[in-house]
Amino acid sequence: MNTGVGHDEVDWDEDGALHAALGRTAEELGLVLPESDREWRRLAEYRAADGGRRVTVCPPDERRGAFEVSFQQHGPRLAFGKTGDLTEVARATAAWTGGAGLEETRARAPFVRFRPWALAHEQEPFGAVELTWQLKLDRVHMPPYDRFPRVHALLAAAYAQPVLRGLMPVNSHFNLWFSTGVEEFWKSRVGYIVCPNDEGRYGVWDGQELIARTETPEEAVALVVAALPEGVRAV
Repeated sequence: MNTGVGHDEVDWDEDGALHAALGRTAEELGLVLPESDREWRRLAEYRAADGGRRVTVCPPDERRGAFEVSFQQHGPRLAFGKTGDLTEVARATAAWTGGAGLEETRARAPFVRFRPWALAHEQEPFGAVELTWQLKLDRVHMPPYDRFPRVHALLAAAYAQPVLRGLMPVNSHFNLWFSTGVEEFWKSRVGYIVCPNDEGRYGVWDGQELIARTETPEEAVALVVAALPEGVRAV
């Protein structure tokens, strides 16, 4: 792994080691990184001066064979990437916290990855409901959620229904339910709850009452839609 000049023997478990190594790497490259946002034992986190953009870096370990980097803007993660090169991490961190867009950040550090929805959101921000949907649907591309295809299939089937797309999707232990509330969604549940792993099928529940178990997520979603009050939507 190329971890940058002078960093091959760094003990990434040592407190502050990653932050110090990134600082040295940035200095060698003539880059300026913001002050670390918080002190973590192993992680390094940086926030832009305006407070809206954040970069979180995880060092390699036995599970992660490379640096893992997340790029957030006003909360949601818009991009992610893995690289064994600490110089690329420094370039990407400096670019993102310095105000570069997704495409420009990737141009400076090609390991950066983002989905089409993130680029669309960057250009014209989604509303809270649509952004929540996109974030949940996007999890299938990121560990550990990439190990749960049934959960993603249920979300995709629900998103395909316009009436459900207008409601706030809520997950609890991988179960899916819907809310008319945006800020306090837990207070405004509407319709049935769907469990994607109910005895090997999709279970549709009304509280503690089992309505049906279906073979496909589309069948389960159809039952949810059929039971919704007319004209319901999130506010």
